[in-house]
Amino acid sequence: MKQAILGIILYGILCIPPLTNYMESIMIVHMLIQLPLLILVGWLIGKPILRKFQHFFANWNTNGVPGIILFIFITMYWMLPRAIDEAVSEWYIELFKFIGLPIIGLCIRDSWSKIQTLGRSFIFLNYLPMFGLMAWLYIDSPIQICNNYLESQQKVLGWGFLVITIWMVLYVIQAVFTDQSDHNTKKSTGT
Repeated sequence: MKQAILGIILYGILCIPPLTNYMESIMIVHMLIQLPLLILVGWLIGKPILRKFQHFFANWNTNGVPGIILFIFITMYWMLPRAIDEAVSEWYIELFKFIGLPIIGLCIRDSWSKIQTLGRSFIFLNYLPMFGLMAWLYIDSPIQICNNYLESQQKVLGWGFLVITIWMVLYVIQAVFTDQSDHNTKKSTGT
């Protein structure tokens, strides 16, 4: 319940118009801070919602795949430069952002525990090149991609995506070269 209250408070803070305007005025803050925080809101408020609508989620998202697919499609949409641009200039896209991202946070909370390790790895390894591609697009683009942001802000966002990509690669490398047997044993025994 504490997580849900924290999620509601965070959502309220993110909805404050001056803060929203400030976060959206800086491209890297908009893309790499505001959007993930909105997903986190859904994750935080998810536990009581999942408990209350347990029957619905058990039928709709039995194996976690529908929730994961929804998560992937919506996050891919928000990686498009046009989506970020329209969120600043069109009220209905802004509304979609503030409703859709918490919903996919809820979906990922429900789905992540239901899918197998191979599925989790597949999702993670699909985001790795996607972030790398976004880094390349924003850094190397010779033109201004977004109308509401300067070319210099695009490049800063590209470097942010590159840092995330490097962290993801380092995580994969350490996961490959460390012994996971103790972790897997604890997970299977429930300790």
